[in-house]
Amino acid sequence: MAFGALLGTALLAAPIAAHATAAPAAAPAVAAAPAAAPAAAAATGLDDPAKKEIAMQIVSSAENSSLDWKAQYKYIEDIGDERGYTAGIIGFCSGTGDMLDLVEYYTQVKPGNVLAKYLPALRKVNGSDSHAGLDPNFTKDWAKAAQDGEFKKAQDHERDRVYFNPSVKQGKSDGVGTLGQFMYYDAIVMHGDGSDSTSFRNIRKRALSKAKPPAQGGNETTWLNAFLDARVWAMKQEEAHSDTSRVDTAQRVFLKKGNLNLNTPLDWKVYGDSFHIG
Repeated sequence: MAFGALLGTALLAAPIAAHATAAPAAAPAVAAAPAAAPAAAAATGLDDPAKKEIAMQIVSSAENSSLDWKAQYKYIEDIGDERGYTAGIIGFCSGTGDMLDLVEYYTQVKPGNVLAKYLPALRKVNGSDSHAGLDPNFTKDWAKAAQDGEFKKAQDHERDRVYFNPSVKQGKSDGVGTLGQFMYYDAIVMHGDGSDSTSFRNIRKRALSKAKPPAQGGNETTWLNAFLDARVWAMKQEEAHSDTSRVDTAQRVFLKKGNLNLNTPLDWKVYGDSFHIG
């Protein structure tokens, strides 16, 4: 979704599976059950499947005004934020490179798919809000592609590679719990991790001038408040993101309640709409 989303990904990205494969194989002859324990133990934060589901629902509440994130594979529209078309479960944008990467990946796993013919146009419009070469049928073909299980898997893959895995990795490195990892994830989804002043890495850098994360001896709540302050600043730099309710009446609410593990039940508001996860 965000400008520069891909520029810094390589510095942070690490598949969740790496935690599992790194588990020590102390007894090769033993049955699979003991080997499964380290893999399960690795998912101690937002990468726990139940917590990841919660994360997807909260992001969807902000991106699509709905908790039903799985209904968003087919979503596509130009929301007037100068990023061209915004689409899919995480807001892949034709103007920011992540939609191009998605369609390229989809075409690798399924050559000749209904979106493959738009690759030249997606390369040309990258970095702009232009629809040149995409209209009039791109939105219809996107919806058609969303009926394909392979396209859904491709969206999941790119979401994890570009946004989810990097945020969880950085969160664990900083010593923050599930809520903090979610805050990182939501920030990367909106701002990307490029070199611009409002990117995730620079939001984090701004927060570091005010506080230290737990891994550096800081207090977790103090650090996360500093991070959210920096995030709000970044959001206000752009008119399209100037409504900060996804922080003020959602993430900040969880933090004030001391819910660092993002445990349910959860109640929050985004853009004035109320949401609940029991």
